[in-house]
Amino acid sequence: MPKRVVPEAGRRRRRPTKQGQVLTHQLIVETALRMLREHGAAGLTARRLGLALGADASTVYRYFRGMDDLILAIADELIAHAMAGWRSTGDWRSDLRELGLRIHHAYLAHPQAAVLTASRVTGLPNEVAADETILGVLRGAGFPDADAVRIYHAFIDQSLAFSILDAATLALPAAAREADEEVWRDTYARLPAATHPNIAATAPLLVARMNNSVYPTALDMLLSSAAAQLTR
Repeated sequence: MPKRVVPEAGRRRRRPTKQGQVLTHQLIVETALRMLREHGAAGLTARRLGLALGADASTVYRYFRGMDDLILAIADELIAHAMAGWRSTGDWRSDLRELGLRIHHAYLAHPQAAVLTASRVTGLPNEVAADETILGVLRGAGFPDADAVRIYHAFIDQSLAFSILDAATLALPAAAREADEEVWRDTYARLPAATHPNIAATAPLLVARMNNSVYPTALDMLLSSAAAQLTR
């Protein structure tokens, strides 16, 4: 049976932690995000989180049912980062492009957390609000509901898939990431035209592009397809 979560007002500490802070749901999530950034997923445990907060590890379970509940809260916090300050322009395509880039940027700002959370469905307030916003943009543009849902599905999955892919690269140790990047210059760019004519012909372009995220290009392609459908 899952642990009972005490309402915020009932679980607030009456005295500060060793760091002089009063524990809150938000403070725990922010501290967990910092720990993920500094130590990766393996470094995020209730014991270490308690130490970072200056509190006993059991205190975390007064706010969250377990560590997976905390992971879902972190996922929802990243979506909150993505949506903060966003305002509709009234142009559906510009609005969706901005939302997609914001989601991608928010996850890449926390690559370790992105790898851990981007595949999760939380049902928490920020995620629900973001989904409502995206569907509202599509329905407001004139897409029938079935098409709005189909494009929403492709849009959000594309955003999250590229977030995981690009975040996983950023989360690699620096030496491994640099070695991967050098492969395009040291291997692909040196393949002879006699055996690999297509790679040899495009090698300079491959070297220039392949270490950068292609998400903006993929996003534009998806939006162009949606725009063509709306025109038809």
